[in-house]
Amino acid sequence: MALIVHKYGGTSMGSTERIRNVAKRVAKWARAGHQMIVVPSAMSGETNRLLGLAKELASGKPGDDHNRELDMLASTGEQASSALLAIALQTEGLPSVSYAGWQVQVKTDSAFTKARIESIDDERVRADLDAGKVVVITGFQGVDEGGNITTLGRGGSDTSAVAIAAAMKAHECLIYTDVDGVYTTDPRVEPDARRLTTVSFEEMLEMASLGSKVLQIRSVEFAGKYKVPLRVLSSFTPWDIDINEEAKSGTLITFEEDENMEQAVVSGIAFNRDEAKISVLGVPDKPGIAYHILGAIADANIEVDVIIQNLSKDGRTDFSFTVHRNDYAKAVDLLKAKVLPTLGEADIVGDTKICKVSIVGIGMRSHVGVASKMFRVLSEEGINIQMISTSEIKTSVVIDEKYMELAVRALHKAFDLDQPAA
Repeated sequence: MALIVHKYGGTSMGSTERIRNVAKRVAKWARAGHQMIVVPSAMSGETNRLLGLAKELASGKPGDDHNRELDMLASTGEQASSALLAIALQTEGLPSVSYAGWQVQVKTDSAFTKARIESIDDERVRADLDAGKVVVITGFQGVDEGGNITTLGRGGSDTSAVAIAAAMKAHECLIYTDVDGVYTTDPRVEPDARRLTTVSFEEMLEMASLGSKVLQIRSVEFAGKYKVPLRVLSSFTPWDIDINEEAKSGTLITFEEDENMEQAVVSGIAFNRDEAKISVLGVPDKPGIAYHILGAIADANIEVDVIIQNLSKDGRTDFSFTVHRNDYAKAVDLLKAKVLPTLGEADIVGDTKICKVSIVGIGMRSHVGVASKMFRVLSEEGINIQMISTSEIKTSVVIDEKYMELAVRALHKAFDLDQPAA
């Protein structure tokens, strides 16, 4: 008997019929002798609906902070889907109980709308599992020290599932989505994209951080830190598929780099069209200037991605960085109000029509010329590179958004990602 965690996304929970199918699939695993924990997302579109209602009612006045109430509101979507799934499981004849994050408890910090998990109390869940029950736990949410409901940010149900799997020392965490695994790139952009049977945690972490929507980055970080075996697979296969076949389907995210892994120099092409670039022009070129600019951004809980500082000229330089497009206006307003007045003749310009395209692969460690090949391919397509960022196993470029799909397709072909693995 193994302890298995299933996580189901919003599309998998999108209707009562789909919830019935989820219940039948979970029941199949339970009847095979496994202890089962299920972490569902809110029904597809529900969180957006709830936040849309809040937006209609919010005053929008500067300084107004509704984040605590937004968490209180948004958490109800997962509570509804968890209760519905428990009812469906009970209808299947399986003893089942649903819990909200604050009941388990999933303890977090108090960063409303972007909370981070600090600990999970597994005593109540283990008692239910030992009693033969299927336990359904809300994803996306927890509770802080003051008893306030918190949410983990977009994609937080993935993080919840992996964190629960880590706390419970689960045998495996299966992430059921609307795709059947991790692909070399998004098939909607490149029809010749190929599903990977395995991918390393390092590669998956890079791909998630660079824009791949299959898994949320914090869930991959959790899995890597606590060595939680992860598998990404589709919830739209027939629920009665043979369990042994299902257990080997999708994409396995592995810890080990062995001879069974697909040893390509580049394993995937990731992209992110949700970025915006901010440039602070003519800042004094002196120690502490980067902190002076980015410290204010960090204090506002705005994440910064690619950073470039140009060469100094006449004691001044230009400082550019990217943020999520949703944070662009807030970041610019903050810089104009708090930073720009202290920088003399400096100015701010921005661009919300950029994107980031990245190549990722553990094979890049042992091969030279990979980045230069990427740059050559983009040059041949007439695509100008605005910013570059690298690590041991990835190279990212910021380019004009209108060239994103062209860049992805050209790079996918250039690195032979459309070809079957050797």
